[in-house]
Amino acid sequence: MELRTTRNIGIMAHIDAGKTTTTERILYFSGKTYKIGEVDDGEATMDWMDQEQERGITIQSAATTTYWRDHQINIIDTPGHVDFTAEVERSLRVLDGAVAVFCAVGGVEPQSETVWHQADKYKVPRIAYVNKMDRLGANFDAVLAEMREKLAASPAAVAYPIGAEGGFEGVIDLVAMREIRWSDDGHDMEYSPIAPERESEARARRDALIDTLSAHSDAITGLYLEGVEIPEEMIRSELRKACIARALVPVFCGASRRNIGVQPLLDGVVDYLPAPDEVDPAKAFHTKKEEEIDVPCKASGYPLGLVFKVQWDREAGPLCYVRMYSGAIHNASVVYNVSKKKRERITRLLRMHANKSEPMDSAEAGDIAVIVGLKTAQTGDTIGTEGWPVVLERMHFPEPVISVSIEPKTLSDREKLKDTLEILSREDPTFTTRDNEETGQLVISGMGELHIDVLVTRMIRDFKVQARIGNPQVTYRESITKPVTHTEEFSRVLAGKENRAKLTIEATPLPRGTGNLYKKAVRAPQVPEEIFDAIERGINSAFGSGIQFGYPAVDIGVTLVGIDYDELSSSVFAFEACANMAYDSACRAAGPVLLEPIMKVDILTPKEFVGEVMSLVSQRGGLIHGSDSKATTETVHAEAPLVTMFGFTTSLRSVSQGRASFSMEFSHFQPKKQ
Repeated sequence: MELRTTRNIGIMAHIDAGKTTTTERILYFSGKTYKIGEVDDGEATMDWMDQEQERGITIQSAATTTYWRDHQINIIDTPGHVDFTAEVERSLRVLDGAVAVFCAVGGVEPQSETVWHQADKYKVPRIAYVNKMDRLGANFDAVLAEMREKLAASPAAVAYPIGAEGGFEGVIDLVAMREIRWSDDGHDMEYSPIAPERESEARARRDALIDTLSAHSDAITGLYLEGVEIPEEMIRSELRKACIARALVPVFCGASRRNIGVQPLLDGVVDYLPAPDEVDPAKAFHTKKEEEIDVPCKASGYPLGLVFKVQWDREAGPLCYVRMYSGAIHNASVVYNVSKKKRERITRLLRMHANKSEPMDSAEAGDIAVIVGLKTAQTGDTIGTEGWPVVLERMHFPEPVISVSIEPKTLSDREKLKDTLEILSREDPTFTTRDNEETGQLVISGMGELHIDVLVTRMIRDFKVQARIGNPQVTYRESITKPVTHTEEFSRVLAGKENRAKLTIEATPLPRGTGNLYKKAVRAPQVPEEIFDAIERGINSAFGSGIQFGYPAVDIGVTLVGIDYDELSSSVFAFEACANMAYDSACRAAGPVLLEPIMKVDILTPKEFVGEVMSLVSQRGGLIHGSDSKATTETVHAEAPLVTMFGFTTSLRSVSQGRASFSMEFSHFQPKKQ
């Protein structure tokens, strides 16, 4: 595998913008599949799960590999629904480039913004594709304007539609200055000179492209000022540099459903998106030297890869999706899980095509592969070698916000249910399970009602577990409102030996969204390190058990400010227990408060129902932040407490004759109103 001719890309967008439809055409026209699978017929190659085919949405990110112009393109098709945001997050973490698909009618929709900012976080270069140019209300320029306004992006249109809506018939290639039209099956492309009636418009748009590009390229500026015709190859190479530097976003257009515009998009992937060694080196932490290092992408280095996804297979067990950043791993060899400090044997190495696979002998730097045989690996683990103990930067996932109780229908199903929940929570980092000690119930938590519904359906169908589900409950959090300093003593005789501990901690509230923080502000050289480790363990375990109501605590800073250590009677156990008790007493005295999740809500509604929709949100205790107007629709932006949003879908449909829709994602926690 040549690094220079490899592209690792993701297809990302809002739900229903046409990601999977576009991916199906990419696979078909590049010769990977022999027929086009339609999402509406439940036959899309990349939507291989039963539920994806029934619901017509992407739930799990699927990986595949195809070839175009002698380049190997590894593609990950990601979900568009906000409940599956973790799938997008972990895909973008390991990709070198992305194709952002926008609907020509909807423009930059709420989930498009979310995935765009996720890509910003991981510094992923992007190209954009404006799909559905044949739909009523399609407006190419409006999408470019929204990209500038909502995403703070710098779009550079390299294609321009010929006509729009029902009159859409092809695209003008602004780099090569020619018109392209497609046959009905999309296979045959007809190139022709630009028609005289479109000549001045095309020339103006090409000048705009050159003007945008000249701001990032001295070579282009020089030729532009001299009035010299700029060669195609120079435009492509300079645009490529600007795209990889994330200064510009090349924009294509088409109508994937009608097989128009996909081949130029594939050319764009090869021409403008980076090879694995053209992006910034991966950041990693050397555990022995305790310093951050850069890991350049080269096959000759030490082996280093990141497990970015774990998927359960009935026959093979866990399939671990790995992105290799350095060196190579080989089939039937032993790898070292640096995060878990364990050796494991690779039983098989596979290249995936959705749910099908083909064997590989080795996976090198820049490759995406699947390892069978890793028993303990989880999402975010680093695999490599014992001689080079380097941990790649971990991924961060949002907190689950909706919980439901679950119980097996029969006693014999209980163990099976626990095993199934363990498998699913290993697959999905945003799905968690816990036992509620007060009620004795098993509680599962996820990102939203659809997320929970999909997972419960998988349990019943795929894992054959019969279970009863309770009504959705809100996952609250607890925090404190004022600083408190507290001294705690612990003394107990166990097995005839006295166990004593005394320490002083300071608990302070932190700004919302900071998370919990423990630090020691005491120097005591005579105290063994394991005592400090025990105190840290005691505090960290207490964060999860709450203050008054048993909900996890958030945004609390705990500082160890004093310690009384006696060589003869102090023990690790005593200090761990003492730290736990000190935390409990300090937080109870620090004005504990219950926090509830507040959701960011975006509602898309026809203009005539805006008043009713806004009033519906207000009735549920929501705050309207504003709205965006389009030709026939209005997008209302609001935030509301999650507890009031259960059953919102039904109410919204009834006030809008079934024509309004909404998306909702977690925003922040705030004190619950009494």
